Amino acid sequence: MFDVIVAGCGPTGLMLASELRLHDVRVLVLDKETEPTKVVRALGLHARSIEIMDQRGLLDRFLALGTQHPVGGFFAGIPKPAPELDTAHGYVLGIPQPTIDRLLAERAAELGAEIRRGCELVGLSQDDDGVTVELADGTQLRSRYLVGCDGGRSTVRKLLGVAFPGEPSRVDTLLGEMIVGAPEELMSAMEEIRKTQKRFGAMPLKDGVYRVGVPAAAVAEDRSVPPTFEEFQEQLRVIAGTDFGVHSPRWLSRFGDATRLAERYQVGRVLLAGDAAHIHPPVGGQGLNLGVQDSVNLGWKLAATLAGWAPEGLLETYHTERHPVAADVLDNTRAQMELLSTEPGPQSVRRLLAELMDFEVVSRYLTEKIIAIGIRYDFGEGHELLGRRLRDVGLKRGRLYELMHRGRGLLLDQTGRLSVEGWADRVDHVVDVSEELDVPGVLLRPDGHVAWVGDDQQDLVSHLPRWFGAAVN
Repeated sequence: MFDVIVAGCGPTGLMLASELRLHDVRVLVLDKETEPTKVVRALGLHARSIEIMDQRGLLDRFLALGTQHPVGGFFAGIPKPAPELDTAHGYVLGIPQPTIDRLLAERAAELGAEIRRGCELVGLSQDDDGVTVELADGTQLRSRYLVGCDGGRSTVRKLLGVAFPGEPSRVDTLLGEMIVGAPEELMSAMEEIRKTQKRFGAMPLKDGVYRVGVPAAAVAEDRSVPPTFEEFQEQLRVIAGTDFGVHSPRWLSRFGDATRLAERYQVGRVLLAGDAAHIHPPVGGQGLNLGVQDSVNLGWKLAATLAGWAPEGLLETYHTERHPVAADVLDNTRAQMELLSTEPGPQSVRRLLAELMDFEVVSRYLTEKIIAIGIRYDFGEGHELLGRRLRDVGLKRGRLYELMHRGRGLLLDQTGRLSVEGWADRVDHVVDVSEELDVPGVLLRPDGHVAWVGDDQQDLVSHLPRWFGAAVN
């Protein structure tokens, strides 16, 4: 019997498996596909996800294979310089999703997660002790919990009967990688076309291959069926007047602008994360990042529940914290899609917003939405840091994020007078000082969010049980 079965071998599922293995949880990851996808659905990591990789000691692997780009211009593609941001990683890391998937799969396997491909989940049932999963070949597996990380068409969500309200796609976009016969003509035309049609674009890769996106003629009845190359060529001719001599496609895909949010992230012993819980247009590049961040919020809570030390209601905070975050992403992508419209009304709003973004505070606010460093969970009244993730800060003996690789809680004590006695099996006590942090002591959850600020030991002791359970004598 496994502790957790994760359905879905994308970034969300693989990140979750790694987070659980940090706490010795027995994890099985299932995926219906026999091989990892070559389709590049996402192109990089935003600041909060980069911070997470740094917190887990993974960032060097990603930096070695990625390219750092400025953050400016990510809200609806409005070209503005990057504002000053409260992060040590004020850049976008360009790295294609298949590479992200591979790095996370390697990490999960290193930590001891079992990954089985070619295993399609077709049924599930649960009782007071666990979940029974049925595979397409008739095999039945048993686990204490199941997490559906199986994408926007999630089988787990459908079997649970969880409602997925929202709006269907109004427009489709075709996407693919192919050789371009007339690259100079393409890049010249793109500059003119994108003055009004923001869903048209091309990006050079190597060896004459380009990643090309073009508006589709209509919304597909079945988006899982890729477009034909002839359809792609025809839409290029419709939008640009030529197909630029494209040929030899590597892969073709389509995506829509449907926007939906699961009503519940948990039903008994079954949970949802990533696209299984929320789908939205890809503007701003938030989808993959949102799923990875779901996993880091969920992983330690589920591990604590399995280990038996989780305080009452800890697992339920996964929904109460992450559901509003997804709702906000859905709203900002809806707004961005309106701003991409070629109609006069949305274009006038776009011009107005572009003027407002000349104010640093507006530009920073919108940018922080995209890169997810502005999130604050509701932990009640208190210090301005409470509920927020803490940026990496330099310490006298290194960096804060270097101390978070094990996925445990952390008390950074600049006074030398505090203690986590009774919780030392769950919380690391670090006595050190930082010139960048103007608080005497700060308690971090395993996901890096601030759970307490202060210098009073009794006050600390009163807050530790909320996130780390009862003290061990």
